[in-house]
Amino acid sequence: MSALGKVVRSGVGRRRVQTLVIGLAAAMAVAASVLGGSLLVVSGAPFDDAFARQHGAHLSVQFDAGKVDAGQLAKSKDAEGVGSAAGPFLTATVTPRSDEAGPGWPMTVAGRGDPGRTVDEVALLDGRWPTRSGEIVLSADSSLPPIMGMKIDFPGLPGGPTLTVVGVARSVTQTADAWVVPSQMPALTGPGSGGHQMLYRFTDAGTDAQITAGGRAVTESLPPGAAVGEQSWLTVKKSAERDTAVYVPFLIAFGALGLVMSVLIVGNVVASAVGTGTRRIGILKAVGFTPSQVVGAYVGQALIPAAVGTALGVLAGHLLAVPVLAETQEVYGTSSLAITPWVDLVVIAGVLGLVAATACASAWRAGRLRTVDALAVGRTASAGRGRWAARLAGRLPLPQPVALGLARPFARPARALAMGMAILFGTIAVTFTVGMGASLGQVMKARAHDAADVVVPAPLPDFGPQGAGTGKRPEADPAAVAAAVEAAAGTGKHYSAATVRATVSGLTGTIDVNAFTGDASWGGYTMVAGRWIGRPGEAVVPTPFLAATGSRIGDTVTLNGLAEPVMVRIVGEVLDPRKDGRQVFTDVATLKGAHPDLTETSHHIAVMPGSDVTGYVDALNADLAPLGATAQAGGLGSGSDMAVTLNALSAILTLMLVAVAALGVLNGVLLDTRERVREIGVHKALGMTPRQTIAMVLTSVVVTGLVAGALGVPLGVVLHGWVVPAMGDSVGLRLPGSVIAVYHAAELFPLALGGLLIATLGALLPAGWAARARTATALRTE
Repeated sequence: MSALGKVVRSGVGRRRVQTLVIGLAAAMAVAASVLGGSLLVVSGAPFDDAFARQHGAHLSVQFDAGKVDAGQLAKSKDAEGVGSAAGPFLTATVTPRSDEAGPGWPMTVAGRGDPGRTVDEVALLDGRWPTRSGEIVLSADSSLPPIMGMKIDFPGLPGGPTLTVVGVARSVTQTADAWVVPSQMPALTGPGSGGHQMLYRFTDAGTDAQITAGGRAVTESLPPGAAVGEQSWLTVKKSAERDTAVYVPFLIAFGALGLVMSVLIVGNVVASAVGTGTRRIGILKAVGFTPSQVVGAYVGQALIPAAVGTALGVLAGHLLAVPVLAETQEVYGTSSLAITPWVDLVVIAGVLGLVAATACASAWRAGRLRTVDALAVGRTASAGRGRWAARLAGRLPLPQPVALGLARPFARPARALAMGMAILFGTIAVTFTVGMGASLGQVMKARAHDAADVVVPAPLPDFGPQGAGTGKRPEADPAAVAAAVEAAAGTGKHYSAATVRATVSGLTGTIDVNAFTGDASWGGYTMVAGRWIGRPGEAVVPTPFLAATGSRIGDTVTLNGLAEPVMVRIVGEVLDPRKDGRQVFTDVATLKGAHPDLTETSHHIAVMPGSDVTGYVDALNADLAPLGATAQAGGLGSGSDMAVTLNALSAILTLMLVAVAALGVLNGVLLDTRERVREIGVHKALGMTPRQTIAMVLTSVVVTGLVAGALGVPLGVVLHGWVVPAMGDSVGLRLPGSVIAVYHAAELFPLALGGLLIATLGALLPAGWAARARTATALRTE
């Protein structure tokens, strides 16, 4: 091994604390950066691969068969900007009943003679394509279980046709829930219903504006109102990427915090090593080391632990990415979710480059030192620094050890600043994580709608107009249950809710229509914009519903797949992350004509103030038992795997940042106590006890910790105010103020003291070492 290599190895082994600090800082920064970068790059890969392989449709448009015919639609293939097109295909919204699943719900069926090739090549996952009437291929995303050979009945259609499942397939742009041969479509189309579907690929389709322009081009020659719904491939892609995109903003924030902290830590460690090793530098130069070799020695001592930390960070980033991406990989059947190598290379090169540049800048002073000057300089700090602070602290009515400790940061301002920056970033991370946990809690409350004290759950909902009366289970009399709730002593506010499934033109698959009896606005529904429903015919919807349908508050949408179409006017936007936002909330009277047998109802109750919830539930259950219903305390809360994962990731990364900050403090205080070892010996010789020594060392970081904590809390609040809305945007949700403004004055003060806690934790070990040092040994140290 060369002489330079021996110096580097010796320095790494001798400075174990500094080595650990650099390695952990690099590992944290790399883990967050690799995970965030990989999710950002790879999250869309399964969809992109499947879209390219299946020649997915950039735009699918649903047309009213009563306003436009197949010949007119065929001419739209020649519109400006259309690269290729498929269709028109006959479509119908039907409500099936399978022999495996009981009641069914509305689904969109398209008539296609083959899976297609140039546009929307449907991928067969099992079985074959239908070749004659009586056969059907189900989408893997269909609400019906895709079981080969299963019989599906359509009792609501003339003649009650029965189809056999012969295949399972998937359309990457979700153009239908099932496919049959064109000759089957007349039997599935009721009088006055049905439509046409056209699928387009455009020459330019990378932005929403280009898709909108393409949609105008294909419909401008058609009768007004002929197009009743459309779906862009960008909307489907965003939905596919939604589960992973939510992680990216907060990982970027943690990655940036880690990178900045790494630079600060490395710069501080190397600068401190140069400052405390001046005599060693002189010896190295005296035995023949050149200035560049001296600088290289200190850079190498920083790069070795940084390289180890980088390797561990890359491994951690890969392991954390696997569970996040696994579900998307399974859905699209691709193997493209391996971490993109160039992400690793960019992160590794970036972090090690920053470490090297920072270490080189900090070690440059060592290279410029003259050999004679370096050999002549001792390790004791200049006695003149911070004297004014010591004199001022001595006048305070404080014990002398405490006054000496409070004045110490002013003797080494650069080192105190470096420790303060580490504490600052630790406090920012803790403040941000606390706020994000509270925001996720608010989102989960909005998700669960669990403001009710007592709930009488509904049986499995009746999906579709033909769902009632299957005879498969006894049903509680909803009127009797409602009467029992109304009559129960202690009942305060209450409402009931029922769910049916319907379709909306332009959207493939079904949506949940939640119909309320009574005022449900108090039940935990968080409004983003507009207002709650006030009369029949009005509805509130989640943000993703507005985005998917291209509608706004004040617009009217039509609910299909019920006994008759139902038109509702959107009056509000509600926060609800469930089911990709495919929900509509309305009054039960809105569905009176379209679903008169709406009986599967849950009841949500707020008890009167002062009432005992447990006693109320027991009394109500005594009345409900003969009716076949049961009440339970609390709302129908539901957790979220995504929330659990986000909280776990943020906790892990925050702990790493706090550990790095505490180790940064430990490094600074350790260097300080080693420099002051003779001074500490003098204090001990004059009567300072071990407890007073510990107090002196701990109070030396009090000012730094308090200032850094006071600055870190508002910066953490600002970071939270940027990251959390960005996370909402990534999943198509607009977050109301109640989700963002989660900090309270009672929380901010303890968080500000968190900086002092980090500083104290970092200073404990050096304080103990200083207290245990023998007086004679300390006095002999030069």
